[in-house]
Amino acid sequence: MDFITGEIICIDKPKTWTSFNAVKYIRGALLRRLRLKKFKVGHAGTLDPLASGVLIICTGRATKRIDELQAGVKEYVADIALGATTPSFDLETPIDATYPTDHITRVTVEEALRGFIGRIEQVPPAFSACKVDGKRAYDLARKGRDVQLKAKTLVIDSIELLQYSPEHITVRVVCSKGTYIRALARDIGLALGSGAHLTDLRRTRVGDFTIADCLSPEQAAAIIAEVPLEFPDDYPAENIPNEK
Repeated sequence: MDFITGEIICIDKPKTWTSFNAVKYIRGALLRRLRLKKFKVGHAGTLDPLASGVLIICTGRATKRIDELQAGVKEYVADIALGATTPSFDLETPIDATYPTDHITRVTVEEALRGFIGRIEQVPPAFSACKVDGKRAYDLARKGRDVQLKAKTLVIDSIELLQYSPEHITVRVVCSKGTYIRALARDIGLALGSGAHLTDLRRTRVGDFTIADCLSPEQAAAIIAEVPLEFPDDYPAENIPNEK
């Protein structure tokens, strides 16, 4: 693997890790192997800390492909609790309200899900990386500020109901860049005349990359540690360390 010229590494991001944590971990492994103090590493599409799954990490000159890669279609498997809401629309914050679920059936859930297929307008969560007056919305929300975000246009290609109960559903979602599954959970709850929040999320595909293509961070670091120390011919000679 030629990390200097540029490689794409698919990581199965662990739950509780931020996307930055994953990039930092891989960058650290590369700096140790390449004996460098600086090296360009980035990810193609943020994944929430409480989510797991496909995170594309680009190294070296492959970082120029980040915009292209993060524009790919995403696929998620999401667990959604019905009958309760949280301010963050997931488990980052505690339940703030409860709602009846007795009227919810498999048929009403399937009908509600069909209403989200196609081009839709979605208001992002206040607990998100969207910017408001140059500041991250989640920073303002965590300080108790009232955050008002504008709706964004996105595309839901498909939603499949995998599991159902009156108080819990599991869905597979195929969608465009910019879709917040937490916000989709909120909107599904509203469409059902109840409330809802995300309890688990796993990203299973980004573009052509799937979970089957992913390594754990530890597996990726082990591979990096064994890679031959090679630099391209046009790499600045003064930046090439001596192998000891």
